[in-house]
Amino acid sequence: MAETVNGASDLAPININREKYVRKVTWIGLFVNLFLSGLKFVAGVYGRSQALIADAIHSLTDLTTDIAVIAGSHYWSRPPDEDHPYGHRRLETLVSVFIGIALAAAGAGIGWKALSTLHEMHGSPPSWIAVLAAFVSIVCKEWIYRWTAAVGRRVKSSALAANAWHHRTDALSSLPVLMAVSGAMLFPTWSFLDHVGAAVVSIFILHAAIKIIWPAISELIDVGAPKEIQKKINMLALKNSAVKEAHKIRTRYISTSIQVDMHIVVDGTITVREGHDIADDVKDCIIAEIPEVLDVIVHVDPPKAALEQID
Repeated sequence: MAETVNGASDLAPININREKYVRKVTWIGLFVNLFLSGLKFVAGVYGRSQALIADAIHSLTDLTTDIAVIAGSHYWSRPPDEDHPYGHRRLETLVSVFIGIALAAAGAGIGWKALSTLHEMHGSPPSWIAVLAAFVSIVCKEWIYRWTAAVGRRVKSSALAANAWHHRTDALSSLPVLMAVSGAMLFPTWSFLDHVGAAVVSIFILHAAIKIIWPAISELIDVGAPKEIQKKINMLALKNSAVKEAHKIRTRYISTSIQVDMHIVVDGTITVREGHDIADDVKDCIIAEIPEVLDVIVHVDPPKAALEQID
């Protein structure tokens, strides 16, 4: 069996500009989170709103994940080396898991606090400053989410995409806070709405945590690419007229990119050089047509009839 392996040594170095974008966006997000967490905490204390204080804690957890992304990007951007022939991009996945766990912990804590104090009455209803702070938070966090998500898609960063969702949950969670605080202001006897708002915030946070953690764990346990992508890989391999069959297609994720390992069957009488060129053509075609694919390892097999003759 002739074999051509386009392996780890052929992996293109990660674009340094990618990590510069990641860090730039995350640094700006960090300063926005720092400002908003301080604003909401002060407004929550002076405005007598438990829901807004809970929302401030949520913004504070964003600081932790921002720092994780900034620090992690310095490591996962390193090129492949002798000890890490496939690169360091799984570190980006670990950062995503950390972000998800941080979100889940914050959500559980906020939810427990809200439910355990649901029966408690406020001495006085929340004030207008709490409403204003919640509104400012919604506008700022929605803006930073859209920008972070757009850059995350452009540079294909799972950690940046996860952090963008962290910003979005902060914006969404401020909506029930805004409604709860407004309701408690308009109807002072309904002060329980402020506690309900904090509980709703925790549900948003836990939902976001699951959406972040599950894909990251799937990658760490080497879940393959969707069947549609595997079918497309098979179809693209067969576009080369010299390929008689494509089989044993295996895929796995490395961050948001896909590593492919596959076999193709070619005429058993061709030269090793011809087989090598066919494998290269198949690899280049798959990478060009499927942007998520990072690298393809192609094994070249002769037909079964040829193998039987050799035996």
